[in-house]
Amino acid sequence: MNRWLVRGFILFSVTGLLPTMALSQEGNVDEAREALARQEGDEDSSKQLEEVFQAAETSYSLQKKGTHSLNYSFDYSYTGDQRLDLAITDGSVRNLDVVPSATHNFTNAFSYDYGLLDNLTVGTRIPLVVKYDTQDELNIYDFGDISATARWQPFAYVPGKMSTTVFGTFTTKTGVSPYEIDIGEQLSTGSGYYSVAGGVSFSKVLDPVVVFGSTSATYNLPERDLQQVRGARVLQELEPGFGLSGSAGFAYSLSYDISLSVSAQLSYSDQTILSFSDGTQAVAQDQMSGFLSMSLGTRVSDTTIVNTSLGIGLTEDAPDFSLGVSLPIRFSGLKE
Repeated sequence: MNRWLVRGFILFSVTGLLPTMALSQEGNVDEAREALARQEGDEDSSKQLEEVFQAAETSYSLQKKGTHSLNYSFDYSYTGDQRLDLAITDGSVRNLDVVPSATHNFTNAFSYDYGLLDNLTVGTRIPLVVKYDTQDELNIYDFGDISATARWQPFAYVPGKMSTTVFGTFTTKTGVSPYEIDIGEQLSTGSGYYSVAGGVSFSKVLDPVVVFGSTSATYNLPERDLQQVRGARVLQELEPGFGLSGSAGFAYSLSYDISLSVSAQLSYSDQTILSFSDGTQAVAQDQMSGFLSMSLGTRVSDTTIVNTSLGIGLTEDAPDFSLGVSLPIRFSGLKE
């Protein structure tokens, strides 16, 4: 079965192949029955659809023991906003203007997975981020936050039954921190803190459709000894809140070469507390964000499937929209 490619918290499409058998018009009933019977080693369509789906979705796919996979993905997201330009002199408002702004975010990511066991896969993701702010005309080119992931299937796959995968992720702060830059003069490419996440995902084949869902929780580690100037104060400590997320969707095989998936994700972020050198604190309130993703998988060769995706923000805190593409990178001699 050919491997599909995956895109942090957007879901991709799958395809199924129905086995066909030639049957002679001239033959007796016994010959026809024997020809139509599933032979040893054949796979039914549900099993094939599940295998392709597990290869396509990062949260569900596992590598066979001793095998590798290397994938490349490109994502673009756009966030539009309105900024208030306010000037106050001697207690009186002298200037009040609403200025539109937009942030363009381009991410090139390389993901590597290795099968420690048939039911245990470890991997890493290395993002390269390009960001541009139209309002302040700022830009940056740097690494994002590198992450390491482990995925484990506690139960063997049984055709027709629900498949379960447990996963855990550790995310570093290798990207440029938003809490260490000169605000107004620089942009960030990372979160600025370490985080640990864990969750469980499910999938079930209802041929020719696969339904799936996932839920996870994230703990963000506090940051100390910061020295970021914010106006007349100096930021010293950061306590980011925890996060919860859930997603659900379905994937549908349109043909052997084209398939479609649709999913929705809902995320909750707890309040973040900023502590300053003068003893004061600022609190960023908790947030809810929703995102709708649609993905199209296209087979371009016998060994390569390209996935393209479109995401639409459903809440104010989500990006307005995103575009993505992913494909496998293959090297001769690399055991897959």
